[in-house]
Amino acid sequence: MAGPNTPPGVEIVRPQVPGAEQILTPEALTLVADLHRRFGATRGDLLARRAARQRELSTGADPDFLPETSGIRLGQWQVAPPAPGLVDRRVEITGPTDRKMTINALNSGAKVWLADFEDANTPLWENMISGQLNLRDALAGTISFTSPEGRAYTLAATATTSPTGATGASTTTTTIVVRPRGWHLDEKHLLVDGEPVAGAIVDFALYAVHCGRRQLDAGSGPYYYLPKTESHLEARLWNDIFTHTEDALGFPRGAIRGTVLIETILAAFEMEEILYELREHCAGLNAGRWDYLFSIIKKFRDRGEAFTLPDRNAVTMAAPFMTAYAELLVRTCHRRGAHAIGGMAAFIPSRRDPAVNATALAKVREDKTREAGIGFDGSWVAHPDLVPVCREVFDGVLGDRPNQISRTREDVTVDAAALIDLTTTPGSPTLAGLRNNVSVALQYLRAWLAGSGAVAIFNLMEDAATAEISRSQIWQWLHNGVVLVGDSGVADVPVTRELVERVVAEELEVLRAALGESYDADGFARARDLFVEVALADDFADFLTVPAYQRMP
Repeated sequence: MAGPNTPPGVEIVRPQVPGAEQILTPEALTLVADLHRRFGATRGDLLARRAARQRELSTGADPDFLPETSGIRLGQWQVAPPAPGLVDRRVEITGPTDRKMTINALNSGAKVWLADFEDANTPLWENMISGQLNLRDALAGTISFTSPEGRAYTLAATATTSPTGATGASTTTTTIVVRPRGWHLDEKHLLVDGEPVAGAIVDFALYAVHCGRRQLDAGSGPYYYLPKTESHLEARLWNDIFTHTEDALGFPRGAIRGTVLIETILAAFEMEEILYELREHCAGLNAGRWDYLFSIIKKFRDRGEAFTLPDRNAVTMAAPFMTAYAELLVRTCHRRGAHAIGGMAAFIPSRRDPAVNATALAKVREDKTREAGIGFDGSWVAHPDLVPVCREVFDGVLGDRPNQISRTREDVTVDAAALIDLTTTPGSPTLAGLRNNVSVALQYLRAWLAGSGAVAIFNLMEDAATAEISRSQIWQWLHNGVVLVGDSGVADVPVTRELVERVVAEELEVLRAALGESYDADGFARARDLFVEVALADDFADFLTVPAYQRMP
């Protein structure tokens, strides 16, 4: 529907949700429409380019560093100096933009909060609107929340300065960095000239309009994490959008900054070029390890045994191909004066179980110690209780320095073969791993379809990326004739559709017994149908969130 203040050609095809009129203002919708009309066709061309590249990989081509951009890799250039609030990033917390998480993240003591509209979020229309409201209210210092149990949450009274130390509208020393949706996902509730707008453009524009000037006035700026990037041309598109938005909203050049998640195997071969394209607006790169694993499985899903990984929980950052990826990212970033940010350890603490808590803290400490030793400037955690652990590890390496960008890792040499050498990864696919994949996917998809995108399962924080690994790994095992190591310790269990369907039925019964009266029969039935579609169909769905989103109102 179009209201009296809706710009021409813009249609909102969803009934109003609380607060929508405060976010879907004429100014915000005008920018959304402008960006869609200017850049929507380029986005479409880049998505088509992804599909063409997939066809090449499926027929045997291996990715390599681009010969046509060798001049960029050999050239002498640097990205822009770190922006205010992004100089010291030793600990970053991630999470969706619901009201409680917003407050807890900003009170956590982390240097950065990744305010997530993507993998830790479900794109219900209500979530997308309320998330923008929550960010606006947080920056205004007016946000509060009372839980159903009556517990009140407010911003800590001591957090009252901007990143530059000046008082102003910002009410937290934690810098907000927004992660919009990836280029592949449309926002079906907002049309421009009859076409759905990219969710990425919607999320980006709404935040820029409602929070960009407020952030600049407080001495910071509108900053973004850019997900699912597959090439430097996609980074160029973001840079063009940043430049045009700065002009449209009257922001200084370079006010908008983007940290690119290197979470696809193809982007790993274009890290230098991605930094170059964004150099004026660059805030560094991040090692998005879980989506990176998903990307490797997806891109090489048709390539047989040499590209088949063991159980997902057995693939750590110590695997040679993952170490190569991480070290190349640090070397690339520091050579160009950019931050290198580590990934998220999925372990989460328990305030009720001391043994679980001790295990989680030890695993996270081990993970962050490895990252700090490699040369990362900071890393991610998913829970406020893990902020002190991450901070302690990076404090031990950085001391009073805000980062270790000066450590350029000239000792690192990574060739194309090292990035895709999966055969040296220890471990094997197992029947237990299949069961775990099925159970995690079913539990996560049930929660996702109900509106929650970050879910604690088996003491791990699962989001869309880890669910993608679970279902794509099963698809790959099924379509490549993989034989699993069974409960006897022998590789004697061929992966068949019948086996997977039997395991699905068995794991649903396990969940039914464990959950008792709280078992959501309808929700798990919907999750089962979606899982079977994305894990067992002949045609591989590039992203499970696309068919999942179509199942949502």
